[in-house]
Amino acid sequence: MATLTAHPPRAGLPGPLKNRTVHKLVLLAVAAAVLVPLADARWASGSWPGALTVDLSEPLARASDWIIDNRDSHPLFLYFFGHVSNVVVIAVRAVYLALLAVGWAGVTAVGALVAWRVAGVRLALGTAVAFLVCGLLGMWVPTMQTLALMVVAVLASIVVGALLGLAAGLSDRMDRVLRPVLDTMQVLPAFAYLLPVVLVFGIGVPAAVLATVVYAAPPMARLTSLGLRGADKEVLEAVESLGATARQRLLTARIPLARRELLLGVNQTIMMALSMAVIAAVIGAGGLGDRVYQALASVDVGAALAAGIPIVLLAVVLDRVTGAAGERLGAEPDPRSGRGWLHALAVAVAVAVAGRLAGRLEWPDPWVVGIAEPVNRAVDWMTAHLYSGVPVIGGTADWAGHFTTWVLDPMRDGLQWLPWWAVLLIVAALAWVIGTWRTALTAVLAMAAIGVLGVWKPSLDTLSQVLAAVAVTLVAGFAVGIAAARSDRLERALRPVLDVFQTMPQFVYLIPVVALFGVGRAPAVAAAIVYALPAVVRITTQGLRQVDPAALEASGSLGATSWQQLRQVQLPLARPALLLAVNQGLVLVLAVVVIGGLVGGGALGYDVVFGLAQGDLATGLVAGGAIVCLGLMLDRVTQPTERRARKGA
Repeated sequence: MATLTAHPPRAGLPGPLKNRTVHKLVLLAVAAAVLVPLADARWASGSWPGALTVDLSEPLARASDWIIDNRDSHPLFLYFFGHVSNVVVIAVRAVYLALLAVGWAGVTAVGALVAWRVAGVRLALGTAVAFLVCGLLGMWVPTMQTLALMVVAVLASIVVGALLGLAAGLSDRMDRVLRPVLDTMQVLPAFAYLLPVVLVFGIGVPAAVLATVVYAAPPMARLTSLGLRGADKEVLEAVESLGATARQRLLTARIPLARRELLLGVNQTIMMALSMAVIAAVIGAGGLGDRVYQALASVDVGAALAAGIPIVLLAVVLDRVTGAAGERLGAEPDPRSGRGWLHALAVAVAVAVAGRLAGRLEWPDPWVVGIAEPVNRAVDWMTAHLYSGVPVIGGTADWAGHFTTWVLDPMRDGLQWLPWWAVLLIVAALAWVIGTWRTALTAVLAMAAIGVLGVWKPSLDTLSQVLAAVAVTLVAGFAVGIAAARSDRLERALRPVLDVFQTMPQFVYLIPVVALFGVGRAPAVAAAIVYALPAVVRITTQGLRQVDPAALEASGSLGATSWQQLRQVQLPLARPALLLAVNQGLVLVLAVVVIGGLVGGGALGYDVVFGLAQGDLATGLVAGGAIVCLGLMLDRVTQPTERRARKGA
């Protein structure tokens, strides 16, 4: 696929029109001058015309009714989905009973010893402390329930993702087929996965596990494909010259060369699965997610924090262990490694047997430290003293009200006031300027599909929340990222904070913002900002730090100040990373703004939550489809031309 930027400026054009961006905008203006009057005469301006809307509620309602009526009798459910459900239940129950049989001491010992063999003493101590804290908070049994579900879901996600990635990595045709599917799965909100799974499997563990697999498998598929396609061509040619078959080349060259990407895929799958495990509590997953969800429903911040801390600890430990394993790949193997694993296994077994003989399998009740009550007292104090009435600066509720009145309402009203064709024109201009005509066409079709689905106004409401959250996220993220890139001390101080915030599941962010800001659109935006900020800071910092030192030295030798180096050298050279930060910020913000429907965010998020709560397949899936289209449009208008140019010719 050739991009328009590949062509030289056209001869014979006036000076300004030789600029590629101006040339694109002029062509778009000419097309608009012809098409807009025709569209206005045929369908009028204002909101999306009803004549271009397709009502999907009736066919989706019929599909939902058919599934419900046949779930207990149709052969498809009895002999396929029924067996899948039974296998999932048996697997999760087996892992859960094994964890309980090992006991708290055995599980802690096994976790610490695995971390020690993979990453050293410090991470082993951190892992042990993490498991002990889960017990101290009175969350040992829910933690084991979540861990059992995680083990089964992650293993299934890795297998499914690796198989899809293998197919995409070895076949260009399969890669082209899977790419839009994985794009859709990436931007589809987690809640939207739950409704069709619940219709098929009902409320319970099978639905939770399978929804988690669908949500967590795409990163593994993407990174597996990336690793296989990025294998060193010279190594592959050398192996082929030795007469190796395609299967031998795969097993002896391509997969070993892709080990780092494969392990990164495992890491990302674990993080996604943990995030989904909390959301899946809505459909009966149990465990820590259920405790967080119940606490959120009753705005019990203390109970939610007691369940949220173990989730974060699990995420951080698993992230660190898999990350350390990835860093050790390619290092010289230690001849004593096998003996060390045997010793670690023997110690873990001894601890587990000792705990069983002592009758200490369950965490002792006297060792539980209740934090819910003091946390709730602190929240009550904050609500009484910070929620409103603070002299000069006002309270958090005042800030939320002002943000809604001065930012969210004008943005929503402005977008909804624009004629439908003007919105499509703006989307086309943004996408074409930054990408190609194919990019613009995809973005416009995605936005038009929202109107066809009949959710034009709610989608613009959601878009206004996303844009407001992204604006704040980018300002704060770029500022902190630039500061961290220029200060090693600040980067080291920020690293553990960013780790915690980046591994915390989306659900957990809603708890403190509800306590501080109440319910409404502003709390949903605040939660989205906090969730997306770590990724923007990390990508910005990394992009600026990876700028060629020779360029900085050259500018410094010419007398450039530190500010001039940043503005004229670092920021321009880090442009791809900054555009990636914008893109990731949009995707992450969209995910949490949708979940904000639980705390009064309204718009598409509310429709998804309502559809799930009422079993209304039409409302839930239409809103989910609109969110996919919105995410696809936002993705396309933030993808740089250079990236598109590298993808095809």
